[in-house]
Amino acid sequence: MNLDKFRKHIDRMDRQIVRLLNRRAEIVQRIGRLKKDRNHEIYVPAREKMVLDQVRRINAGPLSASAIQAIYREIMSSCLALEHPVSVAYLGPPSTFTHQAARLRFGGSVRYVACETIGDVFETVQKKGAEYGVVPIENSTEGAVTYTLDEFVGTPLKICAEVYLPISNNLMARIPRGKIRRLYSMPQVFGQCRRWLNVEMPGIELIPVSSTARAAEMAAKEKSAGAIASRLAAELHGLKLLAADIQDLTGNVTRFLVIGRAFGAATGDDKTSILFSVKHRAGALCNALESLKKCGLNMTKIESRPSKLKAWEYFFFVDVEGHAEETRVRKALAELARHCTLLTVLGAYPKAPEGRGEA
Repeated sequence: MNLDKFRKHIDRMDRQIVRLLNRRAEIVQRIGRLKKDRNHEIYVPAREKMVLDQVRRINAGPLSASAIQAIYREIMSSCLALEHPVSVAYLGPPSTFTHQAARLRFGGSVRYVACETIGDVFETVQKKGAEYGVVPIENSTEGAVTYTLDEFVGTPLKICAEVYLPISNNLMARIPRGKIRRLYSMPQVFGQCRRWLNVEMPGIELIPVSSTARAAEMAAKEKSAGAIASRLAAELHGLKLLAADIQDLTGNVTRFLVIGRAFGAATGDDKTSILFSVKHRAGALCNALESLKKCGLNMTKIESRPSKLKAWEYFFFVDVEGHAEETRVRKALAELARHCTLLTVLGAYPKAPEGRGEA
């Protein structure tokens, strides 16, 4: 076959692909109408996981698994928008790591709503300004994002999915590195780059802001200022990349949560997140956690936060493997409740592969 014949062959396949994509979209629209009639959630992470697992499994190459996933992410994003106009709130402005995590989960066809604070993301979803929200919950080197934990206390919103995003922190500015006198970034980012900053830029004023995108925006406006942010933020604000990957540890990953008004069914590979407080007596927390051990539940995370209702009382945030609707998890939660003054299931959702930025 010569070059023209190859191209004509590709053209024929493209016509077939477009026909099939539109046929798929027509079926998705029918599904959307059924969901609406039955008052079901439009976004179903369990089904999404099933589709992505299946296409990875049947993929024989030469396209890589990640390439197939990226293609299907956008196919599903377009189809989701056809089912229902979906809005997703995130910690803005555009180009933040949270924005990138949201796009990794929902693709490019939904409407994104930038919010000033993590609290604003919760409020926007709660007041139905967006169907879903994306918020950071923990970083592999700096630990929990306490602002997010605190917002879960008292909210009716539920966790319906998680996303892991590899984080690359980069030094950027309009000016040469030697002329930078102050740096903007998030407090957590300064923590992730602490050793590098001490060695490479000692004495520089570090100014915390609400997001890395905001940091890049400030650096673009001010003389003698730089920022630590993503490559996307540098491109968006016309900043020069002066040093790449300046975080102290490799493998720096942030976990994000998708919040909505309900969580979905079990997939067989899930997590459940709970919030509880225990009675104020010796061994109360130990006895509570023993309930999880008795039922064979693996605890993957525990954090404590002051209750803010009474001095020296705390809420505990725990993630366990398994879905809240599974028999063994229900049994464990019933046993746990006997030791608690408060117990809330924050959500149950498909487990995401850690550190690969996959849904």
